[in-house]
Amino acid sequence: MIPYGRQSISEEDIAAVVSVMQSPFITQGPEVESFEQAVADHVGCSDAIAVNSATSGLHISCLALGLGPGDLLWTSPISFVASANCARLCGADVDFVDIDSKTLCMSEEALAEKLHHHKAHGLPMPKIVVPVHFAGQSCNMKAIWELGQQFGFRIIEDAAHGLGGSYTPPGKEATPIGRSDFSDICAFSFHPVKSITTAEGGMACTSNKALAERLRRLRTHGITRNTAEMTKPTEGLWYYQMLELGLNYRLSDIHAALGRSQLKRLDAFIERRRVIAKQYDAAFKNLPEGFSTQFVPSYAASARHLYVLRVPAAERSAMLNGLRDEGIGVHVHYIPIHLQPYYQALGFKEGQFPEAERYYSEALSLPYFSRPLRRRPLVRD
Repeated sequence: MIPYGRQSISEEDIAAVVSVMQSPFITQGPEVESFEQAVADHVGCSDAIAVNSATSGLHISCLALGLGPGDLLWTSPISFVASANCARLCGADVDFVDIDSKTLCMSEEALAEKLHHHKAHGLPMPKIVVPVHFAGQSCNMKAIWELGQQFGFRIIEDAAHGLGGSYTPPGKEATPIGRSDFSDICAFSFHPVKSITTAEGGMACTSNKALAERLRRLRTHGITRNTAEMTKPTEGLWYYQMLELGLNYRLSDIHAALGRSQLKRLDAFIERRRVIAKQYDAAFKNLPEGFSTQFVPSYAASARHLYVLRVPAAERSAMLNGLRDEGIGVHVHYIPIHLQPYYQALGFKEGQFPEAERYYSEALSLPYFSRPLRRRPLVRD
C-alpha cells in the first residue's frame, strides 16, 4: 500500500536522537532551546515555544490571549478538530466561517460578511479568529488582519500544515509562514506526516515578547523561575513560583533533537513536495467537468502538505475504494468539524456551511510525501 503520507528519517536524525539519549538531559535540557531558536531563525519570528503537539500549542495560545468562558472563537470547518477544540478546552464557544471554494482556506469574504452581520444584529463577536492554512497554503492573512483591526479580534494562525510555506502581502516581499506579521501567534505541527517531524510535537511562534513569556509559563504548569515575574524575592536557586494554572505541554530533548536535525532538510523536503505537485498538476491538466484541484493564489507559496483532488460526489466512494484496492492509500481531509456529533450536540446542523460540506463530499487526498518509496526487489526464477 502506498500511504497518503510518510515520514523521512535519516541516519543523521537517528544519530541526533542517540546523542541526546546518551547525554545528561533527555528532557528539560538545552536541546529544546536550540530547536526553538532554529525554528525562530528559520521563520523570522522573535520567539518559538516548543510543545508536545500542535493541539497543545493552539490551546495555550488561546489561554495566552485570555480566551475563556463567555468568549467566542471562529475558525474553519475544514480542519482537524483541534482547530475548534482549543476554544472548548478554555470553556469558550465556537463558530465557523465557510471556506473559499477554490483555495479551500477560510474565505475572507465570508468572514467579512459574517462580522458585519453579527455587528449589525447585536450578535456575539469573536475574541479570536483561527484561520487554517489548509494543505500548507496560507490564507489571505493581510485581509484577515485588517478585519481584526476593524472588529477587534485577535488572530492565531493554525499552520499545522504550513511550515515551509510563505505568504506575500500586497506590494511586499514573501514572508515565511510563522513570522506572524499578520497574527498574534502561529502554531505548527511536527506530526510524522507534516513538513518535518519530532514524532509528536508542535511549536507556537510569536513576535510578541509578553505573549512568549506567558506561553512558556502555560506549557509548564504556569510556573516561572524568572525573578522579575515573582511576587516576592527568591528564596534560592531552587525556588520557583506558580503564577497561574498551566499544563504540562513540554517537548522532550529527544523529540527536539529529531526536529532540529529534520529542520536542516526542510527546504529539500518542500522542494521535493513541489516537484511532485507539478507532476500531479500535469497529470490533471485537462480534468473533465466535476473534477478540480486546490487553487494556489499568487500570494501563497504552499508548503504542499496535502494534494487534494475533488471528484464528483456520486463517484467519490467508488474511486476511493477502487484506488485502495489497487494499493494506493488515498484519504479524506477533513470531515467538517461542525458535522461531528460533539459539535452537533452544541447546535450545529448540516447545511450551515455549504462550501465546506460540498468540498467534503468530493475530496480525495492523494499520496504525497518527500520520502522516496523503496522499490521491491525483483523476484528471479
